[in-house]
Amino acid sequence: MLYTPIKFRNIELKNRWVMSPMCMYSCENGEANDFHFVHYGSRSQGGTGLLIVEATGVEPKGRITNHCMGIWNDEHAEKLQRIVEFVHKNSESKIGIQLAHAGRKGSTWNNIQIPVEEGWETVAPSPIPYHPTERIPHALTTEEVKEQVQNFKKAARKAVEAGFDIIEIHGAHGYLIHQFLSPLSNIRTDEYGGSFENRIRFLIEIVDAVNEELNENTALFVRISGTEYAENGWDIQSSVALAKILKEHAVDLVDVSSGGNIHGAKIPVFEGYQVPFSSQVRNEAEVKTGAVGLITKIEQAEEILQKGDADLIFVAREILRNPYIAVQGSFEMKEDCFFPHQYTRAKIST
Repeated sequence: MLYTPIKFRNIELKNRWVMSPMCMYSCENGEANDFHFVHYGSRSQGGTGLLIVEATGVEPKGRITNHCMGIWNDEHAEKLQRIVEFVHKNSESKIGIQLAHAGRKGSTWNNIQIPVEEGWETVAPSPIPYHPTERIPHALTTEEVKEQVQNFKKAARKAVEAGFDIIEIHGAHGYLIHQFLSPLSNIRTDEYGGSFENRIRFLIEIVDAVNEELNENTALFVRISGTEYAENGWDIQSSVALAKILKEHAVDLVDVSSGGNIHGAKIPVFEGYQVPFSSQVRNEAEVKTGAVGLITKIEQAEEILQKGDADLIFVAREILRNPYIAVQGSFEMKEDCFFPHQYTRAKIST
């Protein structure tokens, strides 16, 4: 199944391999540069069905660090368009972008919050810092929450103009959207806090706003944390309930990760440790999902698909180590996969 095509709206992926979005911390003023051009371009030569560009801030305060990528102006979109055009022209890969806002986990470097003078005042649904030693974030007013929805919408418009095939909204890992979802980081009393329906409102409004900028030629994914490993926090049952609603709002796939919102949470880590979350969301919500989390072997990826635990395989660290995992897997499984014509002399006959 790894080399079976799959469609999302009018977008067909040639295989089920996905390069998961990973921050590169290499931008100045949010702009992609030659490093990113080479980084994403080289991964497209490895036969990966879909590449997703790293978490990209929808406004300056939406970045994790001041070296993270942004897409809040035309210059950002133009630099990204160069990468998109290369991928489309020189490979069979599709390319997506992850739109994000770090919220209270922003203004950091090496996982340490930097002073406001060097960074910025962070924002959150409630005045609760991620770590007790960090400064208290600004609690967004109701009007400011609505402005953030529009920031995602504008970023999506620029991403579509840049030619991206897929937009992924980052609702995981303790960043702003996840902060709204969790009752441990969201203690608001307005329409965006309290009940499950209120806590998911911010994400659903973003999904609807982003969808207004899309058509059948651009698909929509949402990344969530299946659980945050904390008592009375966001859990897998909440994720299943959310996924059912996301499906109703024209989300094409739920990318299921975990954790990130509660400092010091105990996370049991082992090969494929997040796959059960993807499986439960997929089978109980009846929605397409992506599996991620220490997936490093071709046989392991195939088994996940065969068992019905996911529809796509998101690979992160392993694809940094081996950009050609997709094409190498095709050699082992005797399947067809894109291979650069410039490299034909190195192709292993199947």
